[in-house]
Amino acid sequence: MPSHHRSRRHQRLAELLAQYRLVAGLKQTDVAEALGKYQPLITSMENGQRRIDVVELLELAEIIGFDPHEVLDALMKTPKK
Repeated sequence: MPSHHRSRRHQRLAELLAQYRLVAGLKQTDVAEALGKYQPLITSMENGQRRIDVVELLELAEIIGFDPHEVLDALMKTPKK
């Protein structure tokens, strides 16, 4: 999906997920396995091709070990467009 179809907040969320996963020392396959999904799904989330709903965000936070409130605060500070 071309980047002009994503909002800055959507792109920032994708960046944050990848960053938190890397800091946690997890591979995409680790996260996918914990979700009961396949690795390409995580790639799609991290490159912004797939939107993430709030329940998925909470599951990712539990698996990766980040505070979802910090992510939401960062997104609120990110310009909409």
